[in-house]
Parts: sequence; structure tokens; C-alpha cells
Amino acid sequence: MDAKTGDVRLGRFPLTGDFLAGRLRRNLSLDDLTYIEELVENVETHEDGARLLARGTKTDRSTILIEGYIFRTIEIRNKRFITGVHVPGDFVDLHGFALKRLDHNIDAAGQVKVGCVSHETLRTVMRDRPGVARAMWFATLLDAAIHRKWIQTLEQLDAPRRIAHLYSELYTRLNLVGREVTRALRTPFTQFDMADMCGVSAIHANRAVGKLRDLGIAEIRRGDLYTNDWDALKEYAQFDPDYLYGDGPLKVKEDWD
Repeated sequence: MDAKTGDVRLGRFPLTGDFLAGRLRRNLSLDDLTYIEELVENVETHEDGARLLARGTKTDRSTILIEGYIFRTIEIRNKRFITGVHVPGDFVDLHGFALKRLDHNIDAAGQVKVGCVSHETLRTVMRDRPGVARAMWFATLLDAAIHRKWIQTLEQLDAPRRIAHLYSELYTRLNLVGREVTRALRTPFTQFDMADMCGVSAIHANRAVGKLRDLGIAEIRRGDLYTNDWDALKEYAQFDPDYLYGDGPLKVKEDWD
């Protein structure tokens, strides 16, 4: 989806226009898209580091990310692990509808804007709108696919390639939702964030960033990645985008129902 089309989409659906964009959204009817937009009952803004939902806290709502980035985090003995990153359009804690209490935290990475949908409303969706319910199920399964890939990269790749893979994934996810990235991919991530995402110390993360620079593939400054060759970065990261269910052999077809 090009930037112009994305602008039109977000103008018509300012709260949910990124939901499943570049993927299953193309299979949803205008009536379904309007219905999804109207599910959002209120909009909130949170500052960097805010905890939107703490591990073990009972929740009666789910949130869709409208602007910014959100982390999934787990804390063990004062050590933080970032187990996922969300971008605009993601229903961050939709699985909380079934689980009620999560085994991890939902934290703002930089300033974020989210839309809130009560679980009471989601129960109505499950009962009355099976097509929309299936789209939400798809979104939850997509989260699981991304999580599996993160596990694989932790096992398979060294720290420089893990960081390269992280930014390659974000580049692809943002472009799928029509937020075109050119030379620079801007994030609020710190060196500690990158370390916690890649399972290494801050010192090792700093060395990994330095290796990307020394190789001439990319430069990362204050969380922003700059590159003149995204293809070279993806090749170095051994990045295969199929697990994101955009284009490629896993793309959802028109006959998905």
C-alpha cells in the first residue's frame, strides 16, 4: 500500500486504519472496517515508560496501538526481557480478552496513543460479527508467528544480526501498514532496550551496533537506524519476511473465508 493510499485510509479510519493493513485488511468489507473503527470507546496517550498493563493484573479491556511503539516485557530478579515490539495497527493485548491476566507487562516505548475496547464489547463481536472476530483471531495468531521468529533469531543469530533482524522486521511491518520508511527508521529505543530485545548485555549491544557501522551496513544513533541499502541489511540479518503474512507464499488469499 503506498503512502497516498495510507493517508486516505487513515483519514477515513483514524483510529484503526492500520489494523491488519497490507494483510487481511484487504479482505474485509467496508462495513466490517467501519464496525472495527466504532469499537474504540476511548483514546489515551501515555508517556515513555508508562505501564499500560502489569503482569497478573486483571483486565477488562484490550488496546489497539494508534501511534508509537509498545513493548511486551518480563521482569525476573530486576532483569528485564523485551519479548515483543508492537507498531501502529497492532491489537496489543487482544489475548487478554481470553486470559484476563497476562504473564507479562505492556509498556510504552516512547509516547504512545492507544484506543481502548472493553471486553464486554468484544463479547458482542464474538457473538454478532464472526468475520470481524476471525480477523481479530488472525491478528493474535500473527503475534504468535512473530514471537516464534524472535525465538528463532535468539537461537540462530549473533548479536549484530539480531539487531539487524529487529530493524528489518520493523521496516517491513511499518511499510505493510503504509508508513513508508526510506533511509531512516526512527524509534525511541535505547541501547538498553536493544540489549533487552536481543538477550545480551548493554556492552555487547553497543559492540553489535559498532559492527553494523564498521561493515558499512547501517548506523544506529539514539535508536534511529540509518542505511542506504535495506536489502543489504536484510541479507546480513538473514531476514525472510514470510512470517509476517504480507506478500509471499503465506499471503492470505482472497478466498480466505
